[in-house]
Amino acid sequence: MTRLIFLGPPGSGKGTQAQTLALHLNIPHISTGEILRQAMKEQTPLGIKAQSYVDSGELVPDELVQDLVQERLNQPDAQSGWILDGFPRKVTQAVFLEELLKETHQSGEKVVNLDAPDEVVVTRLLARGRKDDSEEIIRRRLEVYRTETAPLIDYYRDRHRLLTVNGDQTQEEVTTELHKIVASES
Repeated sequence: MTRLIFLGPPGSGKGTQAQTLALHLNIPHISTGEILRQAMKEQTPLGIKAQSYVDSGELVPDELVQDLVQERLNQPDAQSGWILDGFPRKVTQAVFLEELLKETHQSGEKVVNLDAPDEVVVTRLLARGRKDDSEEIIRRRLEVYRTETAPLIDYYRDRHRLLTVNGDQTQEEVTTELHKIVASES
């Protein structure tokens, strides 16, 4: 059973890689952004709560995101494995997830850190050409990512769950490396 958490800076290709791998393994790719949008669209009780934050331009609080993740991991399609993308973002969320997985006897998750140097990521994001992606904004997002997520990388490394993949390769090379890692872990 494959349970993976994907970490990586913006522009490292983790969303694309997580989707590709999830299709290959026939397990759900669970992105927190996607869960939020889905819950709001379906107007679930949690979705309605989340909508009120989104509408007022606020960040959705941790507890609510955690509840949404818990709800999603309990769905039938997630029982045979999953790839989590965008969660946890900080150590407190990792601790929550660890407890949740213990309760549901789903522990044994591995963490894929798709790492790429800042220069590579900045170049990639600028090439995407989104109008809100100025170099300054991209570098700021990277700084926030490194500050918030660096402790997570140590957290999972200390628990021997961390698998680092070089994100500074072609998309195909990264995909191949991920397939190898998953095959050797299962």
